[in-house]
Amino acid sequence: MHVIIDYNVGNLASVKQGFLRAGIKTTISQDEVVIRNASSLILPGVGAFKESLDALKQSGLIPAILDHINSNKPLIGICLGMQLLYEFSEEYGRHQGLGIFKGTIKKITGDVKIPHMGWNTLEILNDDPIVSNLKEASDVYFVHSYYADSSDGIIATTNYGVRIPAIIKKGNVYATQFHPEKSGDIGIEILKGYKTIL
Repeated sequence: MHVIIDYNVGNLASVKQGFLRAGIKTTISQDEVVIRNASSLILPGVGAFKESLDALKQSGLIPAILDHINSNKPLIGICLGMQLLYEFSEEYGRHQGLGIFKGTIKKITGDVKIPHMGWNTLEILNDDPIVSNLKEASDVYFVHSYYADSSDGIIATTNYGVRIPAIIKKGNVYATQFHPEKSGDIGIEILKGYKTIL
């Protein structure tokens, strides 16, 4: 069972539909028993880091998520769901994250429009099943103002004022800064690549 974690943050119906298009049938749940029994988890997120982390804490699901990761079962974070997996965020203060990946979430800098909203090209740096279906110069859809200042587990990056980790991996934990479910056929191919490890 593949479970989208519902902690009252994000457009879960859109995420569910994107995974379905990639041939991955998911269940949306905030039930700890369901999440603990999941074969894989999807951690979505929209909005500010602290608010989302507080919502995740209030859900009481963080221990179940960490146990899932420590059991080496697959998890994929999307957008803010990716950022929550890092050690810290500097969005509206300094806040501690889940600490799966080393690094700090910082505001995008450079002579670029904020938020970063639109299509950007992936630069694939390391081979992995999640990008095995992609060709060069694949564009995906981003919506964010903060990025991970980190080199931990990078599979692909994009450039938008700064070098932004776009796809990361550690063990069976994956994450994307962009929205694969909003990235057309390319996003679906990425989710199909993720499906091969499930």
